[in-house]
This record gives sequence, C-alpha cells and structure tokens, in this order.
Amino acid sequence: MTDAAIAIRDLSKTYQGGKRALDNVTFDVPAGTIFGLLGPNGAGKSTLINILAGLVRKTSGTAAIWGFDIDAHPRNAKASIGIVNQEILFDPFFTPLETLEIQAGLYGVPKAQRHSMELLRAVHLEDKAKAYARTLSGGMKRRLMVAKAMVHSPPVLVLDEPTAGVDIELRQQLWNYVRELNERGVTVVLTTHYLEEAEELCDRIAIINHGRLIANEPTRELVGKAQEKVVAVTVDRDLVALPVAPAFDKIVLKGERTLEITYQKDKVNAGEVLAAVQGAGLGIVDVSTKEADLEDVFLNLTRAVNG
Repeated sequence: MTDAAIAIRDLSKTYQGGKRALDNVTFDVPAGTIFGLLGPNGAGKSTLINILAGLVRKTSGTAAIWGFDIDAHPRNAKASIGIVNQEILFDPFFTPLETLEIQAGLYGVPKAQRHSMELLRAVHLEDKAKAYARTLSGGMKRRLMVAKAMVHSPPVLVLDEPTAGVDIELRQQLWNYVRELNERGVTVVLTTHYLEEAEELCDRIAIINHGRLIANEPTRELVGKAQEKVVAVTVDRDLVALPVAPAFDKIVLKGERTLEITYQKDKVNAGEVLAAVQGAGLGIVDVSTKEADLEDVFLNLTRAVNG
C-alpha cells in the first residue's frame, strides 16, 4: 500500500464514434483525505468513476485502488472501493436490512462479520430496517445507497452527487456520517455540484473539464487563486453618476448610496480602491468585502478552458 488511495496515470477513454471522455488524466487521491472531483456536466467525472468501478473499459493508461491495479488485480481493487452512484439502484421489494445483507453476501462477507444494523443506525434508517425500500423517501434511499456501498468495509468510498435532491437537514446528516467515516480512516472521493459543500468538506480538489485535468491542489490554495474581489462601499450622499477609476474592474450601484466595486487583487488592493472612491469626492460611511470562494475559481478555470 502506497500513500495514494487511488493512483491514476495517463488515463484516457474514447467512446465509439470518437468522443474522447478522458484525455491523459493523471492524479493521486491521498489516503485518508476527503478528495473533491469537480467539473461541469459532461466533463468526464462519471466516466472516470465508472472505470474505477469496472463498469467502463479504459482506452489507455492505468488506475490502481489501494495499491491494486484494476486490470492486474480486479477483485482486490473492487473489494477496496465502495461507490454510491448518482442513480438510486436497488430492488424495491427488499427491506433496507435485506438489501444490505444481500450486498454483503455478494462481496463474500461472512454472516458473523456483517454489520448491517450498525450501518442502518449510522445513516439514521434503523427504524426503517424492515420496511420495503420502495416506501422510503428520496433522502432515505440516498442514505441507504451509502450504507450499501459500505457493507464490505472498503478503505475508499466514492460519492457521486450524493446529496442531489436531498433537503438541508438530511444533507447535514449525510456529511456528518461521511466525516465520521473519514475520521475512522476511510478515504472519501466526492463529486458534487454544490461547490460550497466541496469547499467546506474537501482537503484537496481536482477539477476536470473536457476530459482534461485543469487543477489539482489543496482546497485552501485553490480558493486562494481567485484574483477577483468585491468590495461594497456605502457613501455619504445619493449618486447621480458612478465614479470611474483605473483600480475598478467593474462598478455597480446597489440602492442609492452603495457601490459594489470589483477589482483584481493581483493588480490593486482594497486601500487603493477606497482611495479612488474618496478621490472622486465621496465620503465613505461603510465598507464590506466579499471573499472569493471555490465557485469563483471553478468558473474562472472552466471559462478559461472553454474559451
């Protein structure tokens, strides 16, 4: 076992018809982390996950899970990973308890070593253990999918859009469980369209666009790359015209006295922006800033590639 829970090297996939879903992608998922895999729709994330799951054949390159190459040691690789797909897939006529027991049996987990009720308790479904799965709400079904992926106690868990359609309270419960798993040593790979979720949870984030890796950095460093900042300045009088200055990238009037000024922090600082406002003969009554977030970085990076 190396320090990489998942090691991907020059991974490519071209579908029949010539569509290139992955283009020489290389990165490691460090063991013990919560790792974000982000990208626009159609970027190649699901193809990559399906290759790891053994559902899609790669065209070239290599992938290893917990040190096991997916081609040379497919059984060990599959035993090392649990995957929660976007689609909710299980038999509606089985109860949650039966679903987990059957899944554990498919992975060859001896009855004495199964922990189905413990898993249901962890995802807050203990009281639904013997209800038909088809009677569960959408949020409950998603949590059952997470429990199903953990029946064989894999060291790596992949969550593909796990909170789509889940309300805020259930989302929090799900993330609390994910954090618990991670604290116990499980490496978590997360894809999500909720960028604030990725920013809060992930230690490191990779971004894929048009099948190519365009970023792979610790979350804080990635967020720090956002150069665009916004400052809201409330002035001491109603404005007839907007002030103009080289320090301003963009300026918008919000209400009668509040200016929302966008500037590039690699070129000017907030002090210069405020000085330009005062230089236009305006008194400053109040100032607030909007910090850059992952969404800003994501949009800038994907926009640059698309452009």
